[in-house]
Amino acid sequence: MVQRKSQDGKTVMVEQIGSPIRNSRIQHATLKGLGLNKMRRRRILKDTLCVRGMIAKVRHLVRVIDEG
Repeated sequence: MVQRKSQDGKTVMVEQIGSPIRNSRIQHATLKGLGLNKMRRRRILKDTLCVRGMIAKVRHLVRVIDEG
């Protein structure tokens, strides 16, 4: 399996806008994996395929603020 590596300096800022209450445990664990565990928390993460996949899994609970 070939993995694509992001170029240095590429980041994405995400903010949690929804509560994981009444969602599956997997979605709650995905939020924790992104470093989000409370409403309105923001994190700057490396822009990789893994992070993009995690964001896609909980797209109804997070908002992408900035891609840089």
